Amino acid sequence: MMDFQEKALVTTKNLDFAANKSKDIIENIKKVVIGKDSEIEFCVIALLCGGHILIEDVPGLGKTVLAKSLANSTDLSFSRIQFTPDLLPADVTGVSIYNQKTETFNFMPGPIISQFVLADEINRASPKTQSALLEAMDEKQVTIENTTHQINPPFFVIATQNSVEYEGTYPLPEAQLDRFMFKINLGYPTKEDELNILSSQEKTHPLEQITQVVTAKEIQEIQELVKSIFVDELIRNYIVDIIRSTRKNPNVSLGSSPRGGLNLFRSSQALALIRGRDYVLPDDVKSLVIPSLNHRVLLSQSGEMNNINSYKLLSEILDKHPIPEAK
Repeated sequence: MMDFQEKALVTTKNLDFAANKSKDIIENIKKVVIGKDSEIEFCVIALLCGGHILIEDVPGLGKTVLAKSLANSTDLSFSRIQFTPDLLPADVTGVSIYNQKTETFNFMPGPIISQFVLADEINRASPKTQSALLEAMDEKQVTIENTTHQINPPFFVIATQNSVEYEGTYPLPEAQLDRFMFKINLGYPTKEDELNILSSQEKTHPLEQITQVVTAKEIQEIQELVKSIFVDELIRNYIVDIIRSTRKNPNVSLGSSPRGGLNLFRSSQALALIRGRDYVLPDDVKSLVIPSLNHRVLLSQSGEMNNINSYKLLSEILDKHPIPEAK
């Protein structure tokens, strides 16, 4: 009998190190963010894959606190961009300023030239300013006046946005959404979790006690290790079949891009690593389909008229594709 495991591509020592470090980050954030275990894990997966994550929800649910908790768990250089309607692209990327003494232009880097960037309320800025993130998120560099400036790795963007029906928001264009590995929602806490939140912040905010548990070098090492996690051919086909199904559905006007499939592939490897495995299982893929693809699927008019949303559509696609079984 064959299974989804192949001859180990990752040594047990390296796998244990990476899995333990990943769990350290997750447990560190749980000290602050209560009752959102899956969402915390998605954020850590995106970081370990070299991807980016978008958190959308109503104000006051802890989007920024989650981002800052993750940032404080690392030693990455951190910057926060508060997106507002009057923010300009140069406020994000930086500008070249003429120096009269040297008669040269000196580049003054913007907040995007950092390793960990919190793009807070990203959809409150104009589309022109939003587009200032595109090159950095895809190529880890910014180009100012024909000069390219590299961003030191690892580079990670965690963006928050209010729901699009709120006043003063601009919907993110498809090209911008596609740069994010995941799009997640936090949702309201349960009564028990809300009571725990009150208790945890009665005297001080737990964010003040968060300490670093992982270094930039360790993150880069884990990112390389993720790429060595084995993915069986059956699972590769499973991923591609799901991606292609989003493009053929009559309720969809725009399906997932190939980048969506790559992100689903890579994030499944990261999830397997966090679980302490050097191989991916079909359940890893299945649990990541919705956060990986819900923002890459644009519903058609018929889909909207049928009261179908991207979550329901992706769930139906998963039901139509049986989980592959090892031979």
